[in-house]
This record gives sequence, C-alpha cells and structure tokens, in this order.
Amino acid sequence: MLRVIEYAQRTDTGRQRPANEDSFLARTPLFAVADGMGGAQAGEVASRMAVEVLHEGLGDAKDGTMAERLRDRVVEANRRIHERAQSDSSNAGMGTTLTAAYVDERELVVVHVGDSRLYRLRHNHLERLTRDHSLVEELVRQGRLTPEEAAEHPQRSIITRALGPESEVAVDSEVLRVENHDLYMVCSDGLTAMLSEDRIEDLLNIDASLDARVDALVDAANEAGGRDNITVLLFRVAGDESAPVYPATRGAAIEDEPTMPHAGPDAPGELTDDGTGRGEQTTAVMPAVAAPEREEPGPRPLIDRPEPHGTVTGGTKRRRRGLRAGPFIVLFLVGCVLTGVYFASQTVYFVGSYRGLVTVYRGLPYELPLGIDLYSPNYPSSVPVSEVDPALRERLFDHRIRSLGDANDLVSRLERGEVVKP
Repeated sequence: MLRVIEYAQRTDTGRQRPANEDSFLARTPLFAVADGMGGAQAGEVASRMAVEVLHEGLGDAKDGTMAERLRDRVVEANRRIHERAQSDSSNAGMGTTLTAAYVDERELVVVHVGDSRLYRLRHNHLERLTRDHSLVEELVRQGRLTPEEAAEHPQRSIITRALGPESEVAVDSEVLRVENHDLYMVCSDGLTAMLSEDRIEDLLNIDASLDARVDALVDAANEAGGRDNITVLLFRVAGDESAPVYPATRGAAIEDEPTMPHAGPDAPGELTDDGTGRGEQTTAVMPAVAAPEREEPGPRPLIDRPEPHGTVTGGTKRRRRGLRAGPFIVLFLVGCVLTGVYFASQTVYFVGSYRGLVTVYRGLPYELPLGIDLYSPNYPSSVPVSEVDPALRERLFDHRIRSLGDANDLVSRLERGEVVKP
C-alpha cells in the first residue's frame, strides 16, 4: 500500500507581480496547484475556488473510481468558477489552471487543466508527466516550434484550456504506476518559465531535506527574474508493508525516532515543554493467545526390553532432547506472542504530538521490553501544537485508539481550521 512519507511546499509572489494568484492544496494524499488568471484579483478568486472544491472531499467509492471522482470535482470547480464569472462583473473572464495528484493505494491518479505541471524524479532522473494546454506547446507538438524556441516565445503564457472561461472543460486524467521512493513535484509555471528542466533536476537532486529543495527551487526562480508567482509542492511516496521502504532524505521528520518519554508518545498527566496537553492513558486489550495443549504420552509397550549394560535407553534420550529443546520452545512461543502483539498494534492509530506538530501515530502508545516501540509517526500535520486550544489539547491527546480514517479526518479538520470535537 502506498503512502506519502514526506512532503514540503512553498508559494512566493515573485519579483514582478503585485499579488500572489496561486493557490495550492498539500494535504496527504492529495496535492494540487492552481494558477489563477484575470483582472484585478479575479485570478486569486478562481484559483482559491478550485482548491476549495478539492478541500470539500472526493466523495464515496460508490461514486466511481478515484480518477472519475477526482475528475468530477474538477468539472464541478469549473462550473462554480464559470457561474461566478458570469454573475459578478468584477470577476468576468477569470480562470485558473489546476494540476492535482492523488496517492491511491497502488497508483498515482492525476488530473490536469492548463500549464501548471507534474514532474517525477525517479532514480535521479526528472520526467514531466503532464502536457501543457498552451499555444506554444501545441506548436511544438505540430513541429512548428522547437522546445528551445517555445521557452523564449513571446506568447508562451497563452493557455488554450483553463477552468472558468467556458461552461464545460476537457480534463486530462491519467493513472500512473508508482515505484518505491519516487519523488513528485507539482508546480506553477512561475517555476518552469524561469528554470530549465535540467536546472530543476539538479536542484531536486541536492543532498538536502525536501524543505531545503523547495527553497532552492523558489530562490533560483526569483534569481532568474521571478516574473510570475511561484508555487512548488514536493512529495515522496513509499510502499507500506507490501513493499520495502527506503530511508527518507536527510531532515525527513516522519522517519526520525520520536524524542519522547518511554511511557508512550507525549505521556499523559502533564504538559510537555512545548505546551502539549496530555490526557489520561488508554489501556488496550490485546487478543489472548491460547497456551499449546500438552501432548499426552503414547501407550507403553507390553514388554520392556532391557538394554545392554552401559547404554542409554531410547526413552531417556528422548527425555534429554526434550529438556534441551524446552527453553527454545519457550523462547519461540514468547517470540510468537510478541510478534502477534506487534502486528496487532499496527492496525490501530492515535493522535499525539511530534516535534511540536499535531501528528497521527500508528500503533499503541506503549513500548515492549528491550525498547521495542509499538508506535511510529504516520503523518505529522501542518498544525503546531501551540495553536491548539488548551481545552482541546487535553481531549485530543488522550491517546484514544482510532481507525486510520478517523485519525486522518480529525487532523485534516484541524488543518482546515474547522471546529473539532475529538
């Protein structure tokens, strides 16, 4: 099962625009960039509306495949933006690009309209996964321009497809196979218009955290002129139990060991130094493991045959082997029990704090002997613990055992600023 193991994002106005009309969504497993266009602040309105539609959710599985549901949300965003532009003269003609990537259980689902882009860095090689809906891109496909000419063409900013200008829109969608440890980038053309793909590839391959790589990309685009708003989202994926998980790059918070008391993440009963509230610890009941049935001795022979003097009988040999094997059998059974406890713990989740952020943990808030933790960070949110109301903290961090969906939904609502009742 795929999961996002780390991500980073940054948006910047650039050096020549008075305001930032880019909007983005970075909430695992969905990442999207919308680049608005239109007079006054209409572009900002359009891009925000597109992202808000995605914020509302993608519907139920019964509504179709993930690709169909994601495409339906883009069509809905187009409808709302178009109606707003028709009803409000100050927003007339507004529109926005939208490129979104959803990390599904086994694949990456992509929807795309306009000239924002999705890239993949695999084995240090950068590959563009979306096709621009722009005038120069069409001329390149027709063989009338070279890619080098397109990069400098005076009409390179003219796009042929966007959300909002028309009542209907054609949405490109694709389902892509994913390899373990792929790094993906969603970005606005404020980055790609300033930097060549070779330069982007070099900056994505630097030995640094994803945050540092995002900063390097945005700073380089500004140094090259910063003619437009610049938005960059990076996210790395890895397999869960079914696939090997490579170590994350330096600085990736999710792969680090939590620095917390051994009683469990953010042990209850007191406040941490960063103000994290701790509630009452929950006791989890693990499945009982039945003791193995004792083997009854078989029937004794009717006639005992004496062994030659000085030899050990077969029965004695068996008893001695049993005595030697006894400790190993006990260790084996203990190992089986501990393994069962560990794997059972990996099916539940709870909410705690990690490095000052509200975090979804996988497992139970306990550790076994020999320092074996039954928990690990699953998703550090973007919400600082210090911003959570103290009254809410105590209930939020009570280590109540939850399902993955319940824990993710709770943290997602916190990220959206909604009122939360744990």
